[in-house]
Amino acid sequence: MPGTTPEVLFVCVHNAGRSQMAAALLDHHAAGRVVVRSAGSKPADQLNPAVVEAMAEIGLDISKEFPKPLTDEAVHAADVVITMGCGDECPYFPGKTYLDWKLDDPAGRGIEAVRPIRDEIDARVRALIAELVPPTTS
Repeated sequence: MPGTTPEVLFVCVHNAGRSQMAAALLDHHAAGRVVVRSAGSKPADQLNPAVVEAMAEIGLDISKEFPKPLTDEAVHAADVVITMGCGDECPYFPGKTYLDWKLDDPAGRGIEAVRPIRDEIDARVRALIAELVPPTTS
């Protein structure tokens, strides 16, 4: 995609945990080189408090974020759609790159259980950036 900024959409069921962490981490690490969105097939009322706490531990404040509904427009706009446990509830459009990240669901779990999920997402996000954005040469 020379000359264009890749767009990534993270999707999970509630958009209250995994997809929110992934979006914040990608936005942070990509530093403007990737357009990032997240959504849920059945958005929750609020973010998982343990997820907010786990992200704050690594210096990322997602406390002002909120679960967003998944729309066809968001999927159409994305170059890469990364699903996390939404199965058949996530729409499929031909021509899009889909990745399914199998991750534990942080719903109803405390900070001790959320940290390893956060760290796994962080490793996957860093690998994704390496694939999407060529290293800058100076």
